[in-house]
Amino acid sequence: MRHSLCVFRRYRSRFVLVTLAAAAVLASAGDKPVFHSNEKAAFADELTVNFVRPGLAVRINSAEMSADGVINTVFTITDPRGMPLDREGMTTPGAIALSFVAARIPQGQQQYVAYTTRNATGAVSGTVTQAAADTGGTYTKLADGQYRYVFGTKAPSGFDRSATHTIGIYGSRDLQEFDLGTNYVSATFNFVPSGGQVTVVRDLIRSQSCNKCHDELSAHGGSRRGVEMCVLCHTPQTTDPDTGNTVDFPTMIHKIHAGSALPSVQAGHPYRIIGFGGSVLDWSSVVFPSNIQRCESCHEQNSGATQATAHLTRPTRSSCGSCHDNVNFATGENHAGGPQVSDNQCATCHIPQGELEFDASIRGAHVVPQDSVSLSGLVLELVRVEDASPGKRPILTFTVKDKAGAGVATSQLNNLSLVLAGPTDDYGYTSFGSDVTTPGYVSEDARQATCTPEGSCTYTFRHAIPDNARGSFSVGIEGRRTETLLAGTTSSQSVQYGAQNKVMHFTIDGSPVQPRRAVVATAQCNQCHTKLTAHGENRNEVAMCILCHNPSLTDVARRPMATVPEERDKPPQGVNFNLLIHRIHSGENLHEAGRAYSVVGFGGTVHDFTEVRYPAMTPTGSPGDRRNCAMCHVNGSEQILTGLRNDVVDPQGPFNPVKPITSACTGCHVSTSTASHALVNTSVLGESCETCHGPNSQFSVAKSHAR
Repeated sequence: MRHSLCVFRRYRSRFVLVTLAAAAVLASAGDKPVFHSNEKAAFADELTVNFVRPGLAVRINSAEMSADGVINTVFTITDPRGMPLDREGMTTPGAIALSFVAARIPQGQQQYVAYTTRNATGAVSGTVTQAAADTGGTYTKLADGQYRYVFGTKAPSGFDRSATHTIGIYGSRDLQEFDLGTNYVSATFNFVPSGGQVTVVRDLIRSQSCNKCHDELSAHGGSRRGVEMCVLCHTPQTTDPDTGNTVDFPTMIHKIHAGSALPSVQAGHPYRIIGFGGSVLDWSSVVFPSNIQRCESCHEQNSGATQATAHLTRPTRSSCGSCHDNVNFATGENHAGGPQVSDNQCATCHIPQGELEFDASIRGAHVVPQDSVSLSGLVLELVRVEDASPGKRPILTFTVKDKAGAGVATSQLNNLSLVLAGPTDDYGYTSFGSDVTTPGYVSEDARQATCTPEGSCTYTFRHAIPDNARGSFSVGIEGRRTETLLAGTTSSQSVQYGAQNKVMHFTIDGSPVQPRRAVVATAQCNQCHTKLTAHGENRNEVAMCILCHNPSLTDVARRPMATVPEERDKPPQGVNFNLLIHRIHSGENLHEAGRAYSVVGFGGTVHDFTEVRYPAMTPTGSPGDRRNCAMCHVNGSEQILTGLRNDVVDPQGPFNPVKPITSACTGCHVSTSTASHALVNTSVLGESCETCHGPNSQFSVAKSHAR
């Protein structure tokens, strides 16, 4: 508050009239502006918010091009509530820096060509012309918050006035002196210089599709936001002169997302772009969080994009060759159709969808086998639990059917397992008998269940509920089968796939059934992963994962068999779910902090997650920003710092065991100083995290993660 008052007094004489006007508008609105919970402005005091009016919005009102090629646009800059802002920061807080791009879609073409360009020189391509922002333009203030910008760049003589033209504006508002960081914005405007409706657009993928993983797609310092802005400069006319690689948007994006799966990368040729200031951007280690064959993870068909089906109806050598970069269309190498001198014949063979999966059609060629519609399917349902009380062996009724509703014999399955765990308030330390080697849970093979031909099964657990147990327990079911697709054809293949996991909670002492708390949701995971699955297609629901990945679980049983010899002598790795997921998603951030996270799995396979690049972007456009916890967490669960009681086993951590909240937070915050801070603030009575980091505390989780 003291900082805000000082700033207010310092700027009072300059801003008093505008501040009074803003206060009047805010008062008339009847409430404080609403900011996202991961924005610093959400936690600023009312005086600062009413005075500064944080945020930045740009609206392009109109654009014109004279016959001699002079380009001008009229635009408005406001705060998010629509109050005008001063571009120079003289009458409203925060100077605003803006840049302008002008581009057109030539007749008969599908991509932009920018009028605004610059020259760049590199070791491979020499001097090239790249799409860029305008230089030398002039501003005229028309009204509060409204300006005209006349480009320094002119369109060449004879430019096509009937083609679609687009103005792009990107910019930033510097509010760092108010502890509100920098606000970024981009806006675009389509028009036809000769007048009339815009009928030709480039609208294949909407930004919201990208933002499922990227949180907010941004680049180049943060001000270039959204696909609509990106495609104005990332055009076929633009190459990186240091590598010779094109930065045409479809080619670049396909290659970035394919990353480590690119044939060229697997052959030992890294995929790199040299950016501003000579920065080397190496995308060779990127692993797409879904299967890269699932084109419609990005090319969403329900996004509202005008040309959402373009990847199906307009295949090109550049787009397809960007992922399949071992295909040489000029020579025909690795291309069944032989040499191709143009894109004219691409759609002849590669139709949108054929009669069979795995054919040359675009959808057919990209079918993930486990997603095949030809699979019979496996559907498991939990019906009821009986005799579930301390000292007794529960009896479970469940069904095993195919997707058509017909019963499936358990003999056709290569796995059908039931996992029993509890109590639901905190899994991890219940013993189901001296013969059970898995800590906190027991898994039993249910293929010996008694089943009817219709797929209704009954199974009595071999292990009993412990005598001293209380509360609610959980049972989860998983199953897997193998089928042959297109048998008797050259496309025949054997496919192993799993059923959707199901979990049921039940009381063992007559008390009300208490479901396991909801912390993250599978639907949130699948925003990026599309169809999250692990352990050989067996596990695909968060509620199932946490039955096994509990506070007492480590990889101790498999570490001696590690296929990487140096891993065998290391202490076991903790794999409690919150520790595991936070560490996996921290990947590269761990590496930068000098830490590593490797887990030894089945068969001694070593899973090293230290190269994982979390896709969410920082406000300045770099991946790896884990501060928006709501991308994974539900119901604000990341802010609940009470209710957990079980220590987490973490033999490779700074100290072991570790308290539950400390384990969750130090999954991302891996420095020794953070671990020390947590240890100092833990006593024999437990953790004191909530005192400082609780929802209403000065250093709440939300406030500490705000951007």
